[in-house]
Amino acid sequence: MKQLNLFIELTRLKRPIGYMLLFWPCAWGLTLAYDFSNNLNKYLFYLILFFLGSVLMRSAGCVVNDIMDQEFDKKVLRTRDRPIASGKISITLALSYVIFLCFLALLVLLNFNTFTIILAFCSMPLAFSYPLMKRYTYWPQLFLGITFNYGLVLGWVCINNQLELLPIILYVGAIFWTLGFDTIYGFQDIKDDEIIGVKSTSIKFKRNPKLFLVICYSIFITTLLIVGFLMNFKYSFFIFLSLPIFHMFFFQIKNLKIKDSMNCLKIFKSNNFLGLLILTNILVGKIF
Repeated sequence: MKQLNLFIELTRLKRPIGYMLLFWPCAWGLTLAYDFSNNLNKYLFYLILFFLGSVLMRSAGCVVNDIMDQEFDKKVLRTRDRPIASGKISITLALSYVIFLCFLALLVLLNFNTFTIILAFCSMPLAFSYPLMKRYTYWPQLFLGITFNYGLVLGWVCINNQLELLPIILYVGAIFWTLGFDTIYGFQDIKDDEIIGVKSTSIKFKRNPKLFLVICYSIFITTLLIVGFLMNFKYSFFIFLSLPIFHMFFFQIKNLKIKDSMNCLKIFKSNNFLGLLILTNILVGKIF
């Protein structure tokens, strides 16, 4: 039981926000591509597969992140008690967990078409190199956005079996969504990060964070509008889009207090609800 609890702590399974933020773009891409005049069983089946894949790959990513960041984690108050940083789990055991999780993710992936499988493998270098970016650039959140939202393209391709401009437009927008919410997340550790030399957009834009977030979220909303027009969505899509707009600009940005770590964490976690709002918006645009 002790090892099981350490495994759960290492993979952050008790913190669903991580794998849900990975899952929502997958669901958006799948929903954009799916023809709802057909049987819903295939849609639900793929939705479950993407959820399982998100949980497994996010868990593997957390382990790889902790292996690479163990020396940094020891110096940060929020992370110093993580299983690898605290010595509760060895590097060898952690690597065996990564292999096991990736094997399970592969079993999930094999249920998709060949093109989706190939594209998914192309994302692996991104997924496992992201933790290194904070050492060299102030834009690690950008690399996270490129990685985290890759599932949006996979969701489209698993239905249409070809890559098109429309999902790429929303993929670019979703990258800016991630760039925004992960910058908010980074404000929790900004003092420790500056001391140990870790870089982030939180540090780069600490003097005017709200302007940076307005730009990021505005780009995201713009891509949603473009996709709505290109997909010939019903007017209901554009009306209901006011809800995620209100959430981003009036709940997240207006209420953000970058020196209050609990406030930053609360606003960051609210993006799970935002992901659901966007999915609902797409469904409304396609069906109603």
